[in-house]
Amino acid sequence: MQAFEPASERELCEALKEAASVGEPVRLGGAFSKDRMNPAPLPPRISISTRRMNRILRYDPADLTISVQAGLPWADLTRALNERRQMVPLDPPYFETATVGGVVAANTSGPRRRLYGSVRDCVIGMSFATLEGRLINTGGMVVKNVAGLDMAKLMIGSFGTLAGIAVVNFKVSPLPAGTRTFAFQFTEVRDAMAARDRALRGPLQPAAIDLLNPAASRMAGLEGYALLIQASGSDAVLARYQRELQGAAIFERDAALWARIREFTPEFVAAHGDARVARISCTLSEVGAVAGETAAPLIARAGSGVCYAHFSDGEAACTWRELADRRGWKYVFEYGEPACNNVFGADFEIMKRVKDLFDPRHLLNPGRLYGRI
Repeated sequence: MQAFEPASERELCEALKEAASVGEPVRLGGAFSKDRMNPAPLPPRISISTRRMNRILRYDPADLTISVQAGLPWADLTRALNERRQMVPLDPPYFETATVGGVVAANTSGPRRRLYGSVRDCVIGMSFATLEGRLINTGGMVVKNVAGLDMAKLMIGSFGTLAGIAVVNFKVSPLPAGTRTFAFQFTEVRDAMAARDRALRGPLQPAAIDLLNPAASRMAGLEGYALLIQASGSDAVLARYQRELQGAAIFERDAALWARIREFTPEFVAAHGDARVARISCTLSEVGAVAGETAAPLIARAGSGVCYAHFSDGEAACTWRELADRRGWKYVFEYGEPACNNVFGADFEIMKRVKDLFDPRHLLNPGRLYGRI
């Protein structure tokens, strides 16, 4: 396999142009930590990694912006921001090994998505390289930027099937003064949902609200239907949460707990060679049914309606799919045999046309966009 590891945006453009001239399938990524996530069905002949593009290009703490190369490890970005009490609050899985470009290309986020949003809410600008060897700049270094077509949105979640992400500009947020997690454990899912609803209707806005079904709770060292609510803010705010959420177990030092939740899927996939993981998109009112009727380990972002069901093999996943199809749940498998139902709808044809526009010969990570594009 021919391998390229460009160290600059210019070298990335040259590598992609060279790959296009060869006309063979290209494995494009950073650290390739998520190779089992939507694996490419075609064996690549060329590999392009941005791991050497790992510099912080510009950081303006007062303006709450930072610009970094795509190969910068996410953990290094986090540590650099923490020194100034700032963060990009995405909590992506594969936290220690993932690169910035990989997080953006896979559109991965974690528990705090409810309060801070997803990758699309944090990225304010980007540079990406095309197969023609051109470097396209979009967005900028200001938090509110409305000029022109925001082509960066096309790259987010594209799994490297359109172009090579070279540079990403983020808006950053201040680190909260403190955090505290309140854990409720129930034997019935309806009681967990009632507690979730009370929290959503309350005057406070938690950073995260996650629900684990019994199978996931056991793996995380908890019991039953575990509802985890992370609060953030000053001592006075945390004290108010404690008054509002009476009866919960309290985790004063909650970083280790949320790291287990964040890395639940990577650890499950590593432990099961034939693992299948489905992402279910549902309304807030459907979360209880999805969690209650799924026997496999499931973690739900109970404040936003995204659930992740984990299956040890294909047989278990197929059995669950029959249930999901009967219930009308919208899902896509992020690991394992490519499968989804109507989660994309009419947008799928638009996605294919965009792919043909950027990569008409389907050379870049072919098939990685949920096994189809």
